[in-house]
Amino acid sequence: MSSIDYTALGRPIRGPRALTDDWSRFWHLTYNIARNEFKLKFFGSVLGYVWQLMRPLLLFGVLYVFFTKVAQVNRAHTPGNAHYGAQLLGSIVLFTFFTEATSGAVRSVVDRENLVRKIQFPRMVIPLSVVLVASFNLALNLLVVLGFALAEGVHPMLSWLELPLIIVMLMVLATGLAMLLSALFVSLRDIQPIWDVASQVLFYSSPVIISVETVREKTSTTVLHLYMLNPLAVIFQQFRHAMITSSTLSAGQALGGWSSLVAPLAIVAGLFALGFWVFNRSAPLVAENL
Repeated sequence: MSSIDYTALGRPIRGPRALTDDWSRFWHLTYNIARNEFKLKFFGSVLGYVWQLMRPLLLFGVLYVFFTKVAQVNRAHTPGNAHYGAQLLGSIVLFTFFTEATSGAVRSVVDRENLVRKIQFPRMVIPLSVVLVASFNLALNLLVVLGFALAEGVHPMLSWLELPLIIVMLMVLATGLAMLLSALFVSLRDIQPIWDVASQVLFYSSPVIISVETVREKTSTTVLHLYMLNPLAVIFQQFRHAMITSSTLSAGQALGGWSSLVAPLAIVAGLFALGFWVFNRSAPLVAENL
């Protein structure tokens, strides 16, 4: 039985692109998918949004009790640990957004296989809608962080105006990884367990539990600079400084100058560019590869 020469049939048909020229339709579609996903997530639930808040609050409760009552990291003479509870909760909420946006995006294209195969729409809508849903949760969770911080004695500061910039940097990082992971998972299903492990590594290698001041005190300058190459470390530390207490070092102060932040910022930009390039390249053929 002779084999068929498929090359004679011409080049494979390319499907819809990652983006579209109609930006109004693109953002309208992204927003509506995210809004519907957010509503469906709590459909039929009596407590609704409370369940979304339970995971970061339970994690916060366990860590807070252990590190304040047992390890006593909130002692006055411990550097960078003023209002430790608010710092811890804020970092957990930011990391929860990061994991929701990235881990949720891993399977996002594959889980919407029926839509991808049957409907023509810009494929970038899929990972962006996942990040947008996570941002809805982040906005609500930050209100809880703000209330807890005020109850713990944190006073409003002018540096609170930095919050939009901090969130934008976190969202750019999460979006870049969401695009990259969702595109790679289509052809490499090992991405999901790999990212699950990587997320745990990032949790413990970021200043969620232990402040940058403690890392700076216990390690060498070289180790500190390597530690701060992690963009999450820069984001979380700047959040602690700007939103909770100015007694903590800013990300620039921790590294000895704002010029030292060029490397982690470049990593964020590089991951976003890489994620966009990989997703944009694979989007037209994603239906065939599923």
